[in-house]
Amino acid sequence: MSIAISPSAEFPAALRQQLQQDYGLAVQSDSDGWYLCWNGEALVLRHTELPKQGDVLVDFCSGTAAWRRKHGGGKSEAIAKAVGLNKKSGLSVVDATAGLGRDALVLASCGARVILVERNPAVAALLADGLRRAARHPDTADWLPERMQLVFAPSQQALTELPAPDVVYLDPMFPAREKSALVKKEMQAFHQVVGTDEDADALWPLAWQLAQKRVVVKRPGYASFLAGQKPTMQVEGKNNRFDVYVKAAL
Repeated sequence: MSIAISPSAEFPAALRQQLQQDYGLAVQSDSDGWYLCWNGEALVLRHTELPKQGDVLVDFCSGTAAWRRKHGGGKSEAIAKAVGLNKKSGLSVVDATAGLGRDALVLASCGARVILVERNPAVAALLADGLRRAARHPDTADWLPERMQLVFAPSQQALTELPAPDVVYLDPMFPAREKSALVKKEMQAFHQVVGTDEDADALWPLAWQLAQKRVVVKRPGYASFLAGQKPTMQVEGKNNRFDVYVKAAL
């Protein structure tokens, strides 16, 4: 899906030019569907025909992200345990399917150094803007820029080119469930923009080869193992599970 940039005069010219240069996004005056625009302080994703949808953006500093960072349980969270941050701090992690960066933020707030890999240009642009704002926010400026770095690239490419981390984390788009309630509006939008991760199984062997200590795969409870690979252990979360493949002791 091609995402356009709004030509609105409110959109900072320098940012518009950077998005064109870094992510290959084009400016279109007659955009139809999803498009990127400026809401006065952040880059957001909107839909021309869905005014009630609300803006989709990356916010590492306030709202749900801030609450989870401050009160979500820290190293006792399932994802932190799966990665191993409850045993060893300062682990290096490649989040090969970064999405909106929420899991990466939890890991970084627990002390991990995370490389966020995102292949969709619009989502990568939202991540970059979220990181930009977090670098200026008093709650995150002194630690987040050092612990979270963005790489705009296909996951398979990144997993063959990046330096080997302690942990590779995979959170591919969940497989469809025949009978389920509609996911919340923001995730509906995200699914439409990103599409399906049909190459998800192909990521597992690359992740296993790159990781020094373990591979962690986030899955819904109803989903089968990624690439049919049985994990060494599992950590159960509230709405999903984390399949952990141990390669070496932390």
